[in-house]
Amino acid sequence: MRDTPRPRETAGDTRPGPPQLRSGRALAHTTGVSNSGSPHRSDGRPPQTPRGVRRSGPVGRPGTTPPVPRRPTAPFLLLLSLGLPGLLFALITWQVVADGPLVRADERLSAALARPDRVSELLSDLGNVQVALPVLAAALACAAWHGRSSGADRWWLPPAAGALAMAMVPLLVAPLKAWTARPGTPVVPPAVGYFPSGHTATAVVAYGGAVLLLLPWLGPALARRALLTAGAVLVLGVSFGLVRRGYHWPLDVVASWCLGAVLLVCLRWAVHAGGRRRLRRAPSSREPSR
Repeated sequence: MRDTPRPRETAGDTRPGPPQLRSGRALAHTTGVSNSGSPHRSDGRPPQTPRGVRRSGPVGRPGTTPPVPRRPTAPFLLLLSLGLPGLLFALITWQVVADGPLVRADERLSAALARPDRVSELLSDLGNVQVALPVLAAALACAAWHGRSSGADRWWLPPAAGALAMAMVPLLVAPLKAWTARPGTPVVPPAVGYFPSGHTATAVVAYGGAVLLLLPWLGPALARRALLTAGAVLVLGVSFGLVRRGYHWPLDVVASWCLGAVLLVCLRWAVHAGGRRRLRRAPSSREPSR
């Protein structure tokens, strides 16, 4: 029952449709003020959400109060994340094969950056399989243990996807090296097969994959930021060391960034799918109403 009687209407005021606001009344609720003019709310009751704070929906669509946020669909984001690095990789590969103007600019940039020293050689060694693969293996084991103990439905999917992403690196890089047959920098012995950089691709997938696998199991925001920073520093350190030492042209490194980004996007999807738990409906303690 309503605590406040509904406003009475005369025969002349009867009309189809929902009740309308009366003329001369306030168009907004005011806390503690009676006779607000709206028959849907008791007088004197403060509204849960002030009408002045509410926002209408998008123009041309039925609005909600407050509006439901609209997010891009998952397939669109997935295609966008895969398409941008894929297109950039295709552009760089085309320039390398056709010996285009981007290659000549790349050679001038390499001549300005290449200064072999001990530090650059140590940084480039971080992209070796002997260094990067154990880091990824530890992250795979940790993700599998946490996923299984947490009761995730497909706990095995993230570790399997991480191992598959690492296995795809030589399967993709080796044929590209043989097809492009790009010669090395003047610092290295005369040879071909330097595009794309295998060390960079290994570092991106190994260190980036370790970050993606461990990130869901870190609670504090500071620890998550530290893990992201460590992964980025390792990848950038390897990339800088390879260019500084003269082992690779800058475009070799950038192309491996794009290739690794595609693999990491697929791994990110697998981590998200593998972390979902099976929904179980708890039995209701209430008896159904009759």
